[in-house]
Amino acid sequence: MSHSEVPSRRTVLRGTLAAGALAAAPAIAQAAPAHAAPRAAAAYRNPLVEQRADPHIRRHTDGHYYFTATSPEYDRIILRRSRTLRGLTRADESVIWRRHTSGDMASHIWAPELHHINGKWYIYFAAAPADDVWKIRIWVLENVNANPFKGSWTEKGQLTTAWDTFSLDATTFTHRGSRYLAWAQYEPGMDNNTGVFLSRMSSPWTLTGPQIRLTTPEYDWECVGFKVNEGPSVIQRNGRVFLSYSASATDFNYCLGLLTADTRSDLMDPASWAKSPTPVFTSNDTTKQYGPGHNCFTVAEDGRTDVLVYHARQYKDIVGDPLNDPNRHTRIQKLGWNPDGTPDFCIPVADA
Repeated sequence: MSHSEVPSRRTVLRGTLAAGALAAAPAIAQAAPAHAAPRAAAAYRNPLVEQRADPHIRRHTDGHYYFTATSPEYDRIILRRSRTLRGLTRADESVIWRRHTSGDMASHIWAPELHHINGKWYIYFAAAPADDVWKIRIWVLENVNANPFKGSWTEKGQLTTAWDTFSLDATTFTHRGSRYLAWAQYEPGMDNNTGVFLSRMSSPWTLTGPQIRLTTPEYDWECVGFKVNEGPSVIQRNGRVFLSYSASATDFNYCLGLLTADTRSDLMDPASWAKSPTPVFTSNDTTKQYGPGHNCFTVAEDGRTDVLVYHARQYKDIVGDPLNDPNRHTRIQKLGWNPDGTPDFCIPVADA
């Protein structure tokens, strides 16, 4: 594919692409470790971690919470660990991988997610080559050590999708014995930036069978500034599979949408998924939280209370490109549930 055929991030985010141009998984809230004694859900102080966007927290069976996120330098993958969610604030941070200095995986290291699959650790992340920094694709790292801070991270290569186009924000989960990958990508011929897609997996770095489109920007709130659906995350509760995603520009217009499927349905049938016509989590002037999005789900220390993890800024107005503003901070709060069994995201809580 020629350079002219690959949309730049700015072109992608403007929504003016010419036709033809062209995240049991940790995205699912983890149950409490069998050997861990239940504890009451703690109150949280926000921000949890400053200047860490696109956060991903998983609670592993060893009783630790593992944290990774986008660093504002866009050049590294970081990892923290703590036995409590609040402990992640002061936990030591290790750089477990750095961008290449040339060739592939040399620029725009975005949105890493840490997953534990068949006894091995995997990180899914987005990166671009040094000579075409907006040719962003999904890549995979593997570590066979039981401790992801030790051992070595092997580069398993690019995760190949149906089209060689702008793609990022991969997450993986299991459902009824099958492993799936959900991610964001530009679909050739569509007048948008990115939609969210789903495919089964034959290995942690290989898709199998068809890929289907779960959602594309169509409502006004998904098309403010840019026509974007990205950052999928999955939680399975109350006989349903819920997939949240982020929409619109990465400034104060950024927000969360929600898809819902019956747990007995065929997830690879687009008709199985119902889309909320309104956003489920948005900026709030009262609590002074702006652009909440790119979330994941985890559970509190009590092993029962669901927790929403996301990033947001503390101010509405941004000078210049929002992607150059480093102050998207990681935040957490309790995820509620409505009487009908659907998630209640409420509003982004105020700091502290």
